[in-house]
Amino acid sequence: MKKIILTTLATLTAGAAFAQELDICVEGAYPPFSYTTDSGEVEGFDIDVANALCAEMGRECTMVKTDWDGIIPALLEDKCDAIIASMSITEERRQVIDFSEKYYQTPAIFVAEEGRFADDSAETLADAVVGVQRGTIHQNFMEGEYPDVELRLYSAQDDAYLDLAAGRIDAIMADSIAMDDGFLKTDAGEGYAFVGEGYSIPEYHGDGAGIGVRQEDTELRDEFSAAIQAIIASGEYGQIAEEYFDFDIYGGGGDES
Repeated sequence: MKKIILTTLATLTAGAAFAQELDICVEGAYPPFSYTTDSGEVEGFDIDVANALCAEMGRECTMVKTDWDGIIPALLEDKCDAIIASMSITEERRQVIDFSEKYYQTPAIFVAEEGRFADDSAETLADAVVGVQRGTIHQNFMEGEYPDVELRLYSAQDDAYLDLAAGRIDAIMADSIAMDDGFLKTDAGEGYAFVGEGYSIPEYHGDGAGIGVRQEDTELRDEFSAAIQAIIASGEYGQIAEEYFDFDIYGGGGDES
């Protein structure tokens, strides 16, 4: 009888741990990966993937909208349990947090007024003012590869789009998919185009976008990685991706930030 009671308690305890609620830090300002609706809800590819992973893991998850500048501090201060916000897996960030395996990977590229630049070489852009989101892989890339460019740093990507359309900057360097959906396909993006072929340099752009967790949360990291593979194998990942993209987003090389 005692053995039955202990087994039951162990089962209940394991079930309670498995059903643990998670708070997920998301940005809500990087369409189509995450954006905020007029009603204040956060939606997008990152959010749909987050919900699918939580369901696969048997977890109840709450999305916590967090400004990009404060998203890693929020994780470290226990304001959330994981980051799902198109965050690139880089060695620099691995010094502070840990990551699951990637859940997507796309190249970075310049956008400028159509015909404004003949190419995207450092010489051609030497006197340009280029906007990037602060604290991203794109800032690191520009500082390393385009030292003569004047950088304009933004807390949110949408602010960079506004300044580009207003003529206050000459170009933007960011994720190709985010800019295609968030700017080029909008009315404000008419007359603007990609410049160059795009970049996927591991030194700057990392190994794709992963789910950030605290370094000590290795079990949660592995749980997310297993869930990523599970939703890919089941076809659910593909169904989510098809709602936003008409190409393979899991391959390629770089991402938002």
